[in-house]
Amino acid sequence: MASRKEGSGASGSGFGASKGKGKAAATGDSAVKQVQIDGLVVLKIIKHYQEEGQGNEVVQGVLLGLVVDDRLEITNCFPFPQHTEDDADFDEVQYQMEMMRSLRHVNIDHLHVGWYQSTYYGSFVTRALLDSQFSYQHAIEESVVLIYDPIKTAQGSLSLKAYRLTPKLMEVCKEKDFSPEALKKASIAYENMFEEVPIVIKNSYLINVMLWELEKKSAVADRHELLSLASSNHLGKSLQLLMDRVDEMSQDIVKYNTYLRNVSKQQQQKHQYQQRRQQENIQRQSRGEAPLPEEDINKLFKPPQPPPRMESLLIAGQINTYCQNIKEFNAQNLGKLFMAQALQDYNN
Repeated sequence: MASRKEGSGASGSGFGASKGKGKAAATGDSAVKQVQIDGLVVLKIIKHYQEEGQGNEVVQGVLLGLVVDDRLEITNCFPFPQHTEDDADFDEVQYQMEMMRSLRHVNIDHLHVGWYQSTYYGSFVTRALLDSQFSYQHAIEESVVLIYDPIKTAQGSLSLKAYRLTPKLMEVCKEKDFSPEALKKASIAYENMFEEVPIVIKNSYLINVMLWELEKKSAVADRHELLSLASSNHLGKSLQLLMDRVDEMSQDIVKYNTYLRNVSKQQQQKHQYQQRRQQENIQRQSRGEAPLPEEDINKLFKPPQPPPRMESLLIAGQINTYCQNIKEFNAQNLGKLFMAQALQDYNN
C-alpha cells in the first residue's frame, strides 16, 4: 500500500477486481484508457487535504471502484490516518483491509483500484511514488494514482490528474536493473516513464439539479482578483524548486562524468598492462623461456560500479513538470498583460 514513510514501497491488495478486461496485457497497451470519478470522491480528496494537509504536508488515501472494459470508475475513497513515528504498532495494510471489509458490509464499492496523493507545487515525481505505484500496478494491473494539487486548485481551476507507469518502465522495475545499459536498452527516458490517463468527473442527475439550484441562490462572488496584473508568489516558489532540482541534476551529472573518467582511466591501465605482458613474453621467448601464464584481466582490474540512473530520470521528470507549471502560469499572466495593453491603447 502507499505509505507515508519516504522511500518505503507499497504492496498491492488482493481486493482489486475487473469487469470485462481487454487485451492490454497481450498487446502491451495500457489497461486503462479513461478514469471516471464521482464528484463525491473529488470532494473527499479536497476535504482530506483541507483538514490534514498543512503546507508541504502530503496526504494520501485509497481509491475504490471497479473496471468496466477500458474505463476505470472510481466511486469511493478513504484517507490514510495521520500518525507519527511513535505509532510503531500501527499497521496500514491491516487498516485498509478493515476499512474495505466494513464498506463491503454496508454494500458500498470496496474494490481496490489505486490511491491518491496531494502534491506541493507539483513536486510528486519521486522514488517513493514510483515504488508505490509499481507495487499497485504489479498487484492490480488497472491501478492509477491521482495527484491533487491544492495550490493550483486554490487559483480557480481544479488540478487533479491520473497517472500510471508505462509498460516499459514496469518491465524495468520488475528486473530491478536501473543501470545505464538497462535503461538504454529499454529506451526509457523521463518522457515515457509515466502516462497520464484522461479524467472525467461524473455526477448523478439529482446532484446536478442540486448544484443548479445552489448556483441560482448563491451570491455573485467578487472576481476582480482574477484580473489582477500582479504576479503571486506561485511563480517565485516554482522557480526556486526548479533551481533546486537543476542543482541536483548537475551534481548527478558530475557523479556520472566521474564514473566515465574512471572507466576511461581503467581502460588505459588495462591496455598498458597488456602491452607490458606482451613485451615481457617476447623477451622470455627470445631467451627460450616459457611465456607467462594467462590471467583473467577482469579480476585484476575490477570495473567501477556505474551509478544508478533512475534518480536522474526522476529529477529530469520533475524538472519537466516544473517547467510545464511555469509555462501554464506565465501563459495566463501574459494573456492578462496583453489584454490590459489592448484596453489601454483603446482608451487612448
